[in-house]
Amino acid sequence: MATFVLEIGSEELPSRFLAPEEAELAARFTAAMDEAGLEYGALTVMSTPRRAVVLVQDLAPVQAQREEVVTGPPARAARDKDGKPTKALEGFARSNNCAVEDVFTLQTEKGEYVAVRRQSGGAPAGELLAALCPAIITALPFGKRMRWGTYSMAYARPLRWVLALLDDQVVPFALGPLTSGRETHGHRIHGPGPFAVAHARDFLSVLAGPCGITLDPAERRRVIVAGGEAQAAAVQGKILWKDSLLDEVQGLTEHPVPLLADFDPAYLEVPREVLLTSMESHQKSFGIEGPDGKLLPYFLTVLNLTPEDMGLVKRGWERVLRARLEDARFFWRADLRESFEHWLQKLDAVIFIGGLGSMGDKTRRLEELCRWLAGACAPQLDAADAARAGRLSKADLVSAMVGEFDTLQGVMGGIYAARKGESATVAAALGEQYLPAGPDSPLPTSLAGALLSVADKADTLAGCFGLGMIPTGAADPNGLRRCALGIIRIMLEFGLRLDARELFAKAQQLYGDRQWKFPPHEVLDKLMDFFTARLRNHFMSQGVDTPLVDAALGAGATDVRDCGARLAALTAFSREEGYAAAVQTFKRVANILRKQAAAQGEGVPDHWDPSLLREAPEQALAATLETLLPRLDALWAAGDHKALLDCLGEVRPAVDAFFDGVMVMAEDADLRRNRLAMLRALGSRFARLADFAALQQ
Repeated sequence: MATFVLEIGSEELPSRFLAPEEAELAARFTAAMDEAGLEYGALTVMSTPRRAVVLVQDLAPVQAQREEVVTGPPARAARDKDGKPTKALEGFARSNNCAVEDVFTLQTEKGEYVAVRRQSGGAPAGELLAALCPAIITALPFGKRMRWGTYSMAYARPLRWVLALLDDQVVPFALGPLTSGRETHGHRIHGPGPFAVAHARDFLSVLAGPCGITLDPAERRRVIVAGGEAQAAAVQGKILWKDSLLDEVQGLTEHPVPLLADFDPAYLEVPREVLLTSMESHQKSFGIEGPDGKLLPYFLTVLNLTPEDMGLVKRGWERVLRARLEDARFFWRADLRESFEHWLQKLDAVIFIGGLGSMGDKTRRLEELCRWLAGACAPQLDAADAARAGRLSKADLVSAMVGEFDTLQGVMGGIYAARKGESATVAAALGEQYLPAGPDSPLPTSLAGALLSVADKADTLAGCFGLGMIPTGAADPNGLRRCALGIIRIMLEFGLRLDARELFAKAQQLYGDRQWKFPPHEVLDKLMDFFTARLRNHFMSQGVDTPLVDAALGAGATDVRDCGARLAALTAFSREEGYAAAVQTFKRVANILRKQAAAQGEGVPDHWDPSLLREAPEQALAATLETLLPRLDALWAAGDHKALLDCLGEVRPAVDAFFDGVMVMAEDADLRRNRLAMLRALGSRFARLADFAALQQ
C-alpha cells in the first residue's frame, strides 16, 4: 500500500481560514477518492498559516476494478428475421467498444434485452490523483479569494509551492502558475529551504526537522499551554486562557514559543476588564492572575520563532503593550471625572436607528419599560432601581473608554455606575444588559440585568417591526433574531411570568405617536408571528420532537415560561405507555370541536343540561366530568401540567365509551348541542395544555 501527501504552500492565511480549509479538504478528498474507487486507510488534514497538508496512508496503488452490465435495445429489435444484427445492435456494440459477438441476451422484468459486460477501474492511483488535486484545490471556498499577477486562478492568498508525492513519485499537475513537485519550504527564519522530500513517508520528519515546523494544530496548542503554564507558575500565577484566542494564536504560528513578559504594576488601577481586553484584542496575549484572583502585572504572548535575544524581544512586546495601557489609563481617569448626567445629555445627539430617534430617546423608553417590567413580573425588585438602570443603560457609549474599546460597552457602564455611587442593582444590570449575545452566550445572572436585557431587545424589535425592518432569509442587519432568542432564553431561565404580546405592545406604546409602516395591531401580529417562530426554533434546537413543539405552541405561545413547562410535561408524557391511545382519543375530541361545533349556527353552550342525557355512556361521562372538571381547574391554577396530563388516562375510558355508544352529531339539535357541550367542557381544559390535533399518530 502507498502513502500520498499533498502540501499547498501559500502566503500567510488568516487564522480563521485554517479550520474551515481543513474541513473542506478532508470532506472533498474523502468524497472524490470514494467516488473514484480508491481504497485507502487514514486520511489526515493539518495546516499552518503557510501550508495545508493532506496525508493519505495505506492507499491502494490502483483503482478497484468493477464490472457493470449495460443493457441495450430489446432483443426483438437486435436481429432481423434472418438472425442478422440490426443497425440498433451494431450501434450498441460500437458505442460500448465491443464486438457484436460479445453481446448477450438478458432477461429483465420488462422482457429480454441485449446487454454487454463492461469493465471499469484499474487506473493507477497517481493518474487519478493528478486529476483530483487541482480540481479540489481550485474549488475550495474561502471567505475572501484573490487573484494575483495575470493568473486567473483564485485562492485565499497567492500560492508559492505545491508538493504532491505518491510514495517516491511526484504526482504531476499544474495549478495556476505552479507545477507540483517534491520540494517543501520551512519556517522563514529557522529553515526556509527549499528541501527535497525523497518519499511521502519522510514528509512529516522533514517538516519537523530541517523545516522547523510544528504542523499539527493540536500539538501547537499543547506547546503553547504547557510552556505558558510553566512560566506563569514561576511567578505564582495562573494564565487566563481563552479558547477562542488560543485557537487564533496557534493558527498564527508555525513554530510557537510562549513568552512571559511584564508591565508596570501602576496600570493595575485600570479595571481588570480593560486590561484583559487590551491584552487579548490588540496584542493577542493572555492575562495572568494570582492565587487571590487578582491580575498580576504579567502577560503571556506567543512568538513565531525562537529569537537569538529573548530579552530584546520581550522588551519590545512590553513597550507596545505599555502604550496601549497608557491610553487605557488616560481614558479611565478622564471618564471618572465625567458624570452620568453629562453623558445622558450627549446621548441625545447619538442616533439609535434612523426613524427611531436618538439613544437618549431609547434610554427614556427603557426607563419606563423597565419600571413596567418590574411591576409586571418582578415585584421583589425595586422598580426605581430597574428604571434607573434603563435610563443609564447607554450612557457609557459616549465615554472615552468605550470609544476606544467598543467591546466593553455595558461592562464599563456597570463599572462606572459602581464607582459613581449608583446602587449595586443598577451596576449589575448595566454590566449584563447585552447578555445573551448569541445562542450559546451566557445569560444575565441578576434579575435587574435580565429585565434590562429584555426591555432593550423588546424596544428594538418593536421599533424595527414598526418601520418594516423585518428579517428576510439570511438578512438580519439589526440582529432581531438574536433579540427574540435572548428574550426567550431569559424568560425561560428566570421563569418570568410575562405575556410577550403585552411586552411588545408596551414597548410599541412607549414610542408615542409615530408614523409606522403598518397599523400598530398589524405590527404586533407580525412581531408575534416572528417571535413564535423563534420560540419554535429554540425548542426544536433542544432536540424536542416537532409534533410536541407544535402541540405546545398551538395551545398558546405568549407566556413563554408556561409554554416551556407545558412542553416539558408533554415530552415526559409522550414516553409513557398510554400516550398514543390518549392522543388518539383527544385528537378526536379536538377535531370534532374544531370542525363541527363551529358549524353550529346557534353555538355550543358552556355547560350541558343533565335533563338531556339520554344514553348510559353520556350519563357516565357527565358523572365523570362533574368530579373531574373542578380538579382540572385546580391543577391548571397550580401549574401542575404533569398531573393534568395524567388525568387524560383517567377520563379516556369514559370518552371512548361515549364515542362508541352515542351519536354525537344527533339529528336532534338540542341533543347535539348538549353532547358537544360536554366535549367542549372537557376539550377546552386540555386545549390549554396542548393542541392535540397537532400530534400525529
